[in-house]
Amino acid sequence: MASVRTPDPNPGWLSDIALEETRSRVPILYVEGVPVRVDALGQVEQVGVLLRGSPTTGAMTRTLISGRVMHGESVRGALMRNLEKDLGPTAFPQLPPTITPFTVAEYFPLPGVAPLHDPRQHAVALAYVVPVTGDCEPRQDALELTWLTPAEAADPEVLADLEGGRGTLLKQALSHLGCLP
Repeated sequence: MASVRTPDPNPGWLSDIALEETRSRVPILYVEGVPVRVDALGQVEQVGVLLRGSPTTGAMTRTLISGRVMHGESVRGALMRNLEKDLGPTAFPQLPPTITPFTVAEYFPLPGVAPLHDPRQHAVALAYVVPVTGDCEPRQDALELTWLTPAEAADPEVLADLEGGRGTLLKQALSHLGCLP
């Protein structure tokens, strides 16, 4: 007699064991977002960085919006889901009209291979700058969102404080936007 199974409510997620096994064998696809506030002319006035506890070290660290793309999920859908997860439902992100990222970031599990490092896995991230117009209330593991001017965000101390080498990614975003001092 065949058993009847309850369908998985989140079929795009892997179990913790399956995710660990997969991470040890193949690169995982992520999306990353740099939230910005722009003026009426589209000039960047502020750049947002998150404060959260690092899942790998347990230390408090600055970071960007980041999350996996689930099986069967569009890149656009993953970006929106992760923006809402980290910034709250009233951030009102303005997703870009195309899914072309400003850069493709590659994280390696061994430090020193590349500027970006994630000890859990080899990961590839599509990185986007996303204007937000609403109220941002960090949720889940994000404790705080700090808004910085582009000059403050480009400060070497701020860039060095971002986890996993994400300061490099933030600097690329600022360059892409023409905001480097």
